[in-house]
Amino acid sequence: MELVIVTGLSGAGKSAAVDALEDIGYFCVDNMPPELIPTFAALILKSKEKRDRVAVVADIRLGASFSSLFNVLGDLENMNIKYKILFIDADNDVIMRRYQETRRKHPLADMFDSPSIAEAIQKEREILLPARQRADYIIDTSQVKSSQFKERVANLFLDDATKAMKVYCISFGFKYGAPKEADLVFDVRCLPNPFYVPELKSHTGLDEEVRKFVMKFDQAQGLKVKLLDLLDYLLPLYRSEGKSQLTIAVGCTGGKHRSVVFAELINKHLLENGAYSSVFHRDMNR
Repeated sequence: MELVIVTGLSGAGKSAAVDALEDIGYFCVDNMPPELIPTFAALILKSKEKRDRVAVVADIRLGASFSSLFNVLGDLENMNIKYKILFIDADNDVIMRRYQETRRKHPLADMFDSPSIAEAIQKEREILLPARQRADYIIDTSQVKSSQFKERVANLFLDDATKAMKVYCISFGFKYGAPKEADLVFDVRCLPNPFYVPELKSHTGLDEEVRKFVMKFDQAQGLKVKLLDLLDYLLPLYRSEGKSQLTIAVGCTGGKHRSVVFAELINKHLLENGAYSSVFHRDMNR
């Protein structure tokens, strides 16, 4: 059985993560007290209805009992149940805006005399810090569209979660901010920009004419060789350290041309060399 424990900040997108997991065949249970997870897992294993993929959500809504999460992880290991922790995060101001738009009450709001959502969010972040540090996967939803977010979650768990490290190649625009979940960030703004070529401005890095323009320069060819050589060296090191997910972010000014070309190039190289890799373009259609 593959067990995914979903946790993270209130308002960051845990419900959307559960929706995406259900779409790919996971049996999901929301708001489960951590101390019940081993018992629940045992019942699933004994059930006549075979369920190979199971996800549970445990978060701050459970109050003080959430702190028992780490105590039960050892129980799961003793039961030979392999689990992954998926942590959903977002910037404080993004979460605050979402609460203001939905007019919902934050789970920790009653802890404070003032009605400030900011204090509740910060307190929750402090409480959840150990869970974030322990997480196998972290997704920051601050600047990710709903469709992109569901794709990210689905790609993480479509295959066997015990297989080799999952690599994400993300293109982005620096004008919109770098992805906070990125492990490696490469800046390709040093290359000639197709944006200033009238016939290429409205195209993207997925178009052949843009790719040819970007890669025709010696500096692009040189950067390609050095980047791929660096990644060929780094990926085995990350795998040997047991890293479950590696996010490689490639940025240009707007995230539409150069970064898309290089993210695609890197992903293609990794796939050809046996890596478990996928690519998505965060800002390409902005």
